[in-house]
Amino acid sequence: MNPSDLRYSKEHEWLRDAGDHAVVGITHHAQDALGDVVFVELPTVGTTLHAGKSFGVVESVKAASDLYAPCDGEVVEVNDRLTTEPELVNKEPYGDGWMVKVKVSGGTSDLLDAPSYDAFLETLH
Repeated sequence: MNPSDLRYSKEHEWLRDAGDHAVVGITHHAQDALGDVVFVELPTVGTTLHAGKSFGVVESVKAASDLYAPCDGEVVEVNDRLTTEPELVNKEPYGDGWMVKVKVSGGTSDLLDAPSYDAFLETLH
């Protein structure tokens, strides 16, 4: 089960509303499919994100995968710990492995709640 306080994209990113901003990361499913993460490339503070468009890359021992913005907004903080500790994405995808904090512009109504995301994952098997 995925955390119920998050919203999810079908590209396996999550978004946590944190008041004046939102925290974004990748789901447990995504990090599990990638395997051991060895490098994370994230945008700089001030970058404008567009929902559904790539905003960075996660590289693992298996493959490289684009990160897709779950919403429109401006990056207000980047998780710099991932530069030296990319394994946090595997160890704590919903905690210390977060990617960026975003000042959201526009809506997030197209994102899935936890039960809907869980049901979506079932269709992938």
